[in-house]
Amino acid sequence: METLLHNLALGFSVLANPIVLLYAFGGVLSGVIIGALPGLGPSVGIAVLLPLTYGMDPSAGIILLAGIYYGAMYGGSITAILINTPGDSAAVMTTLDGYPLTLKGQAGKALGMAAYSSVMGGTVSVVAFMLFAPIIASYALAFGSSEYFALMVLGLTSIAGMTGDSPSKGFLAAFIGLFISLIGLDLVTGVQRYVFGNVHLFSGIDFIPVAMGLFGIAEIITDKGDMKLDIDKESLKFRNLFPNKQEWKECLPHIGRGTGLGFFVGMLPGAGATIASFLSYSMAKKISKRGDEFGTGVLEGVAAPESANNAASMGAMVPMLTLGVPGSGSTAIMMGALMMLGITPGPSLFMKEAEVAWSLVASMYIGNVFLLFLGILGLPIFVRVLKVKAPILNSVVLAFILIGAYALENSMFTVGITIFFGVIGYFMKKLKVPAAPMILAIVLGYLTESNLRQALIIADGSFIGVITKPISAVILVIALIMAFGSPIMEMIKKKVAAQ
Repeated sequence: METLLHNLALGFSVLANPIVLLYAFGGVLSGVIIGALPGLGPSVGIAVLLPLTYGMDPSAGIILLAGIYYGAMYGGSITAILINTPGDSAAVMTTLDGYPLTLKGQAGKALGMAAYSSVMGGTVSVVAFMLFAPIIASYALAFGSSEYFALMVLGLTSIAGMTGDSPSKGFLAAFIGLFISLIGLDLVTGVQRYVFGNVHLFSGIDFIPVAMGLFGIAEIITDKGDMKLDIDKESLKFRNLFPNKQEWKECLPHIGRGTGLGFFVGMLPGAGATIASFLSYSMAKKISKRGDEFGTGVLEGVAAPESANNAASMGAMVPMLTLGVPGSGSTAIMMGALMMLGITPGPSLFMKEAEVAWSLVASMYIGNVFLLFLGILGLPIFVRVLKVKAPILNSVVLAFILIGAYALENSMFTVGITIFFGVIGYFMKKLKVPAAPMILAIVLGYLTESNLRQALIIADGSFIGVITKPISAVILVIALIMAFGSPIMEMIKKKVAAQ
C-alpha cells in the first residue's frame, strides 16, 4: 500500500504543473463537446485533436487524450437526453429513458444524474485501475516476442466486436487495414512493399492521417445539416439538476452494478463501452422493482448505462497500457499516440515509464472532478455549442484536421493521405462499413508482423516453436475460443433444437 501511495504521489506531482493541469481540463472539455455532437464520439475527438500532442511531453499528451476519451463518454448523453440523438453508440441506451424524462420536463434531472453516475462510475474504476494495472503488468514481464505476437493475435480477434450488424463488412475493413500496415520497407530485408517507387511511402502510412480522414473528414462530408434544439430553460436551472433522496436510493445500486460490469467488460478486447451500457441497462431493467417502467422515463434507466460506459472507458485502458493490446478504436488511436511520443505500452510501462503511467492515473481523479464541474455548471454553454450552424462548425473542424495533418511531417503528401482516406471513409459510411476495425488492424498489423518476425528469428524459423511456448500457447487458445467459440455454440444449439 505504501508503494501504491508513493506512485500515486508521483503522478500528482506531475499534475502540480499548471500547464499539465490545463491540458487535463482542456481534454475533458473538448471530449464533452465532441461527445455531445451526434455521430462524433471519442474516436473522432482523439483522432482530430491528436496532432496537438505531436512533440508534447508524453505525460501531458496522454493526459490530454485520456481526458477527451472519458469526457466524450459523458458528452454523448447530452444530445441523447435533450434531442433523442446519442452523441455516440455508447449513449444509445441513455436515450430510452433520458429523452422521455425531457418530454416530462425533467431534462435537468436526467442530465444531472448522467453527470453524477458518469463521475461515480469513472472514479471507482480509477481505483480499480490503480490496483489491478500494475499487478497485470508485473505478471506480464515474462513476455517475449512470441508472447507479444500471441497477444496481438488476441487483439485482432477483438475486431469481431467492432463489426456491427455486418461482420463481413467489418472484416473487409480489417483486411484493408492489415494491407495498409504492410506498405513500406520490409522490416528484415528492407525490400520495398507496395510503395510503387514513392519515397514518401518508404516509412509506411501512419495511422494518424488515416484516422483523421476516416473519422473526421468523412463525418464532415456526410453531415446531414443543422440540429435544432428546443429545450425548456427552466429544467436546466441549477436546483433542478439534483436528484432527491428517494431517487438516489433507487439509482445508487444500479450505479454500483453498472460500474463493476462496465469496468470488467471494458477490459475485454473488443467489448467496449457500447456493449457495457447495453448489458448494464438490461441488468437494471431485470433487477429493478420498476423494470416495467423502463423506457417511459425513469432515472435508473439513465444511471445504469452512464455509469457503465464511463467505467468501461477506464477498464479499456488496462489491457492497452499493461499488455499493449487496444480493445477499441479509441484506445488503438491512444496507443498509437503513445508510440508516436516514444512510449511503448506494455508490461514494462509501469516500471520504465512510471511517471507517465502514474500521472495518467492521477489525472483521471482530477479529470472526474472537472467532468462533474463541466457537467453541472457548463450545461447551458454546451446547449449553445450544439446550436452552432453546421457549415461554420464543419469548416473549423476541417481546417484543424488539414493543418494538423500537415504539421505531422510538414508535408503536403500527408495532407493528401488524410483527404484520400476522408473520401474512402465517406464511401465506407455510405456502404455501412465500420472504420474502427481498419484503424485497429493498421495499429496491430505492424506490431503483429514485427513480433512474429523477431520470434521466428529467435526460434530459427520454426513457427511451431513460436506458438508452443506455454504463455503464447494459452493466449492463442483464448484467441481461438474468442474467434470461433460463439459460432460453434450457435451450431450446437441449432443441432440440439433440430433433434
